[in-house]
Formats: sequence, structure tokens, C-alpha cells
Amino acid sequence: MSDLIAKTAIDQRLAALVTPAIEDLGYELVRIRLMGGKTRILQIMADRPEGGINVDDCAKISTAVSAVLDVEDPIEDNYTLEVSSPGIDRPLTRLKDFDMWNGYEARVETTELIDGRRRFKGFIAGTEGDEVLITLDEGGEEVTIGLQFEWLSDAKLILTDELIAEMLRQRKESGAFDGADVDESGFEDIETEDHEDDDGEETPAPTRH
Repeated sequence: MSDLIAKTAIDQRLAALVTPAIEDLGYELVRIRLMGGKTRILQIMADRPEGGINVDDCAKISTAVSAVLDVEDPIEDNYTLEVSSPGIDRPLTRLKDFDMWNGYEARVETTELIDGRRRFKGFIAGTEGDEVLITLDEGGEEVTIGLQFEWLSDAKLILTDELIAEMLRQRKESGAFDGADVDESGFEDIETEDHEDDDGEETPAPTRH
């Protein structure tokens, strides 16, 4: 399991529990995070292998994941399960994501300094072995560098017109919308479900901005 999918020990444990249920439905886990706060939020991002997921897909995943978590009960406190698509400017959490989004612009951060820097912004140039290739603009000159995937601490697509056009195409093919009156905020479909503790007290769903 990549650390970009599940960073902490509890995230990795949760990922191991829910991944089979998500994959049995034909989807893939993109990222999982258990967030703190007054009421904890378990955020799950999922997608189809070919890309394109809608709110009905999120609802199916939420139902399946809830069933697993209700049995295993890995989270002691009240929490809200939040299932969403990766969104337009999606996180890149798997090595294959850098092949899938070859040619699109991204921001990449590394755990350690690489040639005096941790942050890189450029165009994805695919992969080579276990390396992620990024083409940077260095003073007007294009330079392609290779970063070991295991060095990455964060990676995310940058919102561009080209990226929006591609996501619209994927959504149309998956039947997420009919192409009319597109609202970009709808790309981050969310399905939430509250989970109660032993005393039966229900926790409120968070407000999403």
C-alpha cells in the first residue's frame, strides 16, 4: 500500500479493511484519511480503473464500506464516513497515475531535499521503472527529471483547461452527466454517512464548502 494512499498507521489499517470491498464493486481506492476534530471524518476517495465516478457509485461504495467497518469497528469514536470522487485536480497516489495523466501539469513534493528543493511543478512525462518523470521549466529550458516514487510525500494535478476537458469527457462516458449545464463543483461527488457510538448518539454530518 502506497503511503500516498494511506499515510498513517491507522489509515493503512483502514485501507486494508476497506480495499477488498471497494475492489469487489469494480472500483479502486485512491486515498483514505481519518481526520481529527470534534467529530472525526473518514475520507475515502475512489475511482473506476478507467476513470469516471458519480454520486451513485459513491453511494454504493459507502454502503459496502460501512458494512465492513460496522463489523470490524476499527474506530473508537463517533465518525462520519465521507466517500467522494478524486475531483478534477486529483491527488496522484499510485505510480500508475503518472502514466494515466501523462502530459498534464502537476505539483509534486518530496520527503527529502532533492538538489536543494522539495517542491516541483511541471508536466508529467510518465514513468520509468520506479521513477516518476516530470518536465520542468528551468529558466526557459525544458528539463525532464526522474524522482523515485517512494520519495514523494504529495502529488496533485493542477487545474487547467485541458484537464477540465478530459474530466468532462470521462464524466460523459461514465454517464455522470448529459453534457448540459455542467457545474464544476459537482466533480467532487460526496456521499456521507454518520456512525453512532455505543450509546446510540448520532453525530451530525459535516458541512462541506
